[in-house]
Amino acid sequence: MSMTQQAEPAVTAPSAPGPGTEKDGRTAERPPAIRLLARPEVGVFLGAVAVFVFFLVAAPPVRDGSSMANILYQSSTIGIMALPVALLMIGGEFDLSAGVAVITSALTASMLSYQLSMNVWVGVIVALIVSLAVGLFNGWLLVRTGLPSFLVTLGTFLILQGVNLAVTKLITGNVATDDISDMDGFDQAKAIFASTFDVGGVQVKITVVWWLVFAAIATWVLLRTKYGNWVFAVGGNQGSARAVGVPVTFTKISLFMLVGFGAWFVGMHQLFSFNTVQSGEGVGQELIYIAAAVIGGCLLTGGYGSAVGPVFGAFMFGMVQQGIVYAGWNPDWFKAFLGVMLLGAVLINLWVQRTATRR
Repeated sequence: MSMTQQAEPAVTAPSAPGPGTEKDGRTAERPPAIRLLARPEVGVFLGAVAVFVFFLVAAPPVRDGSSMANILYQSSTIGIMALPVALLMIGGEFDLSAGVAVITSALTASMLSYQLSMNVWVGVIVALIVSLAVGLFNGWLLVRTGLPSFLVTLGTFLILQGVNLAVTKLITGNVATDDISDMDGFDQAKAIFASTFDVGGVQVKITVVWWLVFAAIATWVLLRTKYGNWVFAVGGNQGSARAVGVPVTFTKISLFMLVGFGAWFVGMHQLFSFNTVQSGEGVGQELIYIAAAVIGGCLLTGGYGSAVGPVFGAFMFGMVQQGIVYAGWNPDWFKAFLGVMLLGAVLINLWVQRTATRR
């Protein structure tokens, strides 16, 4: 062999990295299990399954069909409101007035219909306009002033709480509205907002169906429409979203109006379920809605979450609330359970966020 041949560099094909070879972090692919767990709804789904199995064992009445229907009903009344609240949180804001806004809507429909002796559908439509106007006001004031949504909606919360009590006492002379069950249009409205139907001999509330329908619509909007991209964009980085042409003002205001729509729907359900409304109710419910969204994987910082997660979050609330009763435990433990679930969800969401953004 000549010296020239010995001096020629060897040309070899690059070897594929072995199992132990370290890859560039920018191109490394995470294991499928890690990518699955990074989905915002997976953690709460596993938590919901664990809570469900726990109460199946600890509370035998839960296994009955009527008990499960009651659990789903409790979950739906929370879940219908948790959906728009979750979308708002993905958009980077939250609404502290959501709980009392439900009662404002119900009071408006009830008192307007009864005091003016009108068809209840007139009150229902006016209540929808009022609820959307409250959301419009919250969103407009936020984008106009740049104030945090905490301050804006805290002010709205206090205003609505005072108006609910004061106006109801002024008009009815009582803290509750009058019974509207014998008024024109009541039966038709009840069929839409508060009826029941039979499934295998078990009575199921119509709100369970509406809850799942709204969740499907919200999921489609988030994942398949331009508006869904806008919601994630304004929640992730408002300045960058505006720079690439996202209508930030429209998106923020419309999200608050969606919360108003949810408040109207739940308010109509309460009105046509019980025929009357207590003006002091609703206080504290806003925290339940926000907690259901957080447990469902939505971050308080915005830009991350799903519509499916809050469905499981609301189910966990309903499961714990009714499961404690069916187990024969002291219902005072309900809040403690919710606190544990909320803290656990926050820690899981923190881990999920870091996993999702890790290169």
